Amino acid sequence: MIPGLDGLRAIAFLLVFALHADYLQVGWIGVQFFFVLSGFLITGILLDMKKSLQSRQYFLKFYGRRFLRIFPLYYFYLVLMIAVATWLISIAYRPNYMKLFLDQVRYAVLYLYDFFFATKFAVNSHFLDHFWSLSVEEQFYIFWPLLVLLVPEKTLKKLFLSFIVLGPFFRLAFLLIHQSGVFRFLADPVEWFIYPLPFSHIDAFAFGAYISRYSIPKARVQFFVLLGLVPIIGFATQYLATGTIGAISAFGYPIFLGNAYQYIWGYSLLNYFFAVTLYVVARERLFVGFLDWQPMQYLGKISYGMYVYHFPVIWFAGRIRDLGLPEPTAKALTALIAFPVTLLIASASYHWMEKPLLNLKDRFFSLKRSKEQQAAVVMATE
Repeated sequence: MIPGLDGLRAIAFLLVFALHADYLQVGWIGVQFFFVLSGFLITGILLDMKKSLQSRQYFLKFYGRRFLRIFPLYYFYLVLMIAVATWLISIAYRPNYMKLFLDQVRYAVLYLYDFFFATKFAVNSHFLDHFWSLSVEEQFYIFWPLLVLLVPEKTLKKLFLSFIVLGPFFRLAFLLIHQSGVFRFLADPVEWFIYPLPFSHIDAFAFGAYISRYSIPKARVQFFVLLGLVPIIGFATQYLATGTIGAISAFGYPIFLGNAYQYIWGYSLLNYFFAVTLYVVARERLFVGFLDWQPMQYLGKISYGMYVYHFPVIWFAGRIRDLGLPEPTAKALTALIAFPVTLLIASASYHWMEKPLLNLKDRFFSLKRSKEQQAAVVMATE
């Protein structure tokens, strides 16, 4: 494992949690960070597998390992929440909210919730809204391995750069499609339609893929410059578009990026910043001491479970508002209850379900070369 990466996963999750706990409006960028991280890690894994495995083993081992990592927790959560919602309906506890979840869950079962979320038929649900990003990730896993396998090594750089450029072009195309009015089922306003679509985030994955093999010049200097410049650009564009800089906690980038056409160019800027951040951590070991601090490492290790479970836990903890508490008090108590409960549930899930299954990856889908493969590599290089 590359030093610092678990800590970066922890930061990405904490950003999302802070958003959903209503403390940090820019927290949605944690999902963008996850996308860049996925592009970096998955591309590196695929390129290493491509060098040592035949096509059949390449696909079998990649998808076998991804299956054991993603599917058990994903579908366990959906089954669990279906059971919880059904029970709550039976005792008449917020039945309409529970029925809403049951009506929409079929899209998550098929890993199509991102496309559904981009339509006007989607209704917000704390049990499902965060699953749009997991659908995007899964769709990335479907087509990216094939692309990496088929594209020659010498052409990879052009491929990654092409997808980086395609990101904003896709978003511009979606804007034009939305403005045409041909498809009346699309979410409105346009930024709500653009945000969940997988094509809108292809540049995030491509930025991560790029830095898995290629360097960024003067990365540390760029990181510190962008650390100050990105919020300045955000606040400035918000002011020019609306006459106000907006909420301070949004840092100029409110969710969906609805102002100043940020939903076209804003994602590219943020994705590049995250790529530079990831690069200085993974390649130049910046901040590794803090990121490898044991609590950060542990939180990053269980971040998938934390992400899956946290949103409904926040919703259930938020029912403390039914006691009539003042909103600031209820908001604080919701976060103080939700975080440790999420940590407890995700820890139990990791140690009792996820980890035993993860241990099967090297048993059934090992990436270690056999003696015959090692001999073949040696012969090929002699």
